[in-house]
Amino acid sequence: MSITSTLYINGPILTMEDDTPTAQALLTEGERIIAVGDEAALRKNMSSDAQVIDLKGKTLLPAFIDPHGHFPDPGFMALFRVDLAAPPRGDCADIPSALARLAERVAETPEGNWVMGVLFDNTAVPEGRMPTRAELDSVSTKHLIWIMHASGHNGVANSAVLAHRGLTRDTPDIVGGRYGRDPGTGELTGLIEGINGMGAIGDPEFLIDREKFWQGFAACRDEYLAHGVTLTQNAWATLPLLEHFASLPEGDDPGIDVVVLPQGELEPGLSRGPGAFDWPASPHMILGPRKLFADGAFQLQTAWLSEPYHKPIQPDAPCGMPYCEPQVLKAEFHKLHDLGFQVHCHSNGDGASDLFLDTVAEVLAANPRDDHRHTIIHGQVMRDDQLVRAAELGVSVSFFPAHVHFWGDRHYDSFLGPDRANRISPCGSALRHGVRFTIHNDAPVTPTRPLHLAHCAVNRLTSSGRLLGEDERISVLAALKAQTIDAAWQVFQEGERGSLAPGKLADLVILSRNPLEAPETIAKVQVEQTIRRGRVAWSA
Repeated sequence: MSITSTLYINGPILTMEDDTPTAQALLTEGERIIAVGDEAALRKNMSSDAQVIDLKGKTLLPAFIDPHGHFPDPGFMALFRVDLAAPPRGDCADIPSALARLAERVAETPEGNWVMGVLFDNTAVPEGRMPTRAELDSVSTKHLIWIMHASGHNGVANSAVLAHRGLTRDTPDIVGGRYGRDPGTGELTGLIEGINGMGAIGDPEFLIDREKFWQGFAACRDEYLAHGVTLTQNAWATLPLLEHFASLPEGDDPGIDVVVLPQGELEPGLSRGPGAFDWPASPHMILGPRKLFADGAFQLQTAWLSEPYHKPIQPDAPCGMPYCEPQVLKAEFHKLHDLGFQVHCHSNGDGASDLFLDTVAEVLAANPRDDHRHTIIHGQVMRDDQLVRAAELGVSVSFFPAHVHFWGDRHYDSFLGPDRANRISPCGSALRHGVRFTIHNDAPVTPTRPLHLAHCAVNRLTSSGRLLGEDERISVLAALKAQTIDAAWQVFQEGERGSLAPGKLADLVILSRNPLEAPETIAKVQVEQTIRRGRVAWSA
């Protein structure tokens, strides 16, 4: 097969390189960029059979990178689970609607099998709660019915699932998990909170065999490519999920590249010793940082805050809760740091961020390491003093500004109150304090939509149109960098991708117009074409 050469001209070319932010032309050969700059100079250097692409005023920039998400979970949800998302994401407006959708799936599912609903959000329905065990039992007691919350941090089970798990009113709560109980009778309500509480039924690959994995992978890949994403991430890989990813046949190209973050608890056995995991030597499946969890989700008030929630719903835990004993997380972090791994840690609340920063300070004092790039994931309400400390410690952050659109009004009214709500995903403050950061959708929590995500970070408008935290707005260029070169840097991939520079992969996206113009309408910019490794991977 001949190596193709392509010259792109006649449109804004945004390089994401600070020294040369724009260019007249870009030349690729095979899967690499070979030159960026003056059109006349590149024409002199291109081969006689090079293809010339006239952008006709459309904008070329590096393909988007997902800095934090759970690929291919959205594919699993689309193909195998019942979508219960409420507005503004979906159209499941209330609990009766959710029960009706589950009943439809039950009607076509043999008795004794599982029916799994996803993306239900108690804060977005008029009832203001999750369905109950009794309500799910009204749909069926002969099927195992399990609903996952939109955050992925809790769920509700019918009686059949509780029996399957061996849970009774006498089962005690565990650290990082709670079982909902009727305050009058003490009977289980079906609510199961926290990753530790859910166990296997909360794992992303639950009910997913090898065939379904690759079906979901293909569906998710096609969705991401349609939105300009060529490098994605699975940020919580259990051992079964690692085995699914590793089943890619040698030499195969799955059509998208994935950074896979194993559970931190799997080390050192995953990578060291005679039983070490045989990870494939593929450029498309990249083992990345190791992942830890410090706390939960704001919607459930399990994110760990330093001050109580604005309207607490858990009298015994008004500030939320850590997902493990602090000394346990510190021990895991020390172990991973000493093994040489980068750590990404889910730290939603500022209480969790305090624990993370304290731990980084401890591990660096005991074992100094330059350029560790340990990263706080979400950091939703990081304070200025925490951002100052993060900069001093060399800590990076991946923020979640899609929360502004999807949950911003509820942050303002009930979760956090006005002052803290105006600081969620404080990208502006991070820039001012010199913290390098990325922004993410955390798919499937919110769908992977890089341009809408940029809109959230740039304009900070809630779904009702409220401006939430004007001082935390950032420029369009900063929002694009946070999903290209900064996202590559955050996982040590900046030498391969993330900007338009000679030698890097020809992963490109063509947009309908220049997103730097008219920032207030950036969400309306369309992806026209996605180029991956020099070849067109998707076209509108």
